[in-house]
Amino acid sequence: MPSLIRFLFLTGLLAAGIFGGLYVLAVYFEPPQKVVSSPVPGVSIPRQ
Repeated sequence: MPSLIRFLFLTGLLAAGIFGGLYVLAVYFEPPQKVVSSPVPGVSIPRQ
């Protein structure tokens, strides 16, 4: 039984570290937003 508890504890600790790292990357390292517009070949906008 102690080996099961140790395994669950280490698995939970690893999962918490991964989710915490992903959270920090998502919140503190957001890329700057910019407008991207590029023409699509073969598509024309009808004039009114």
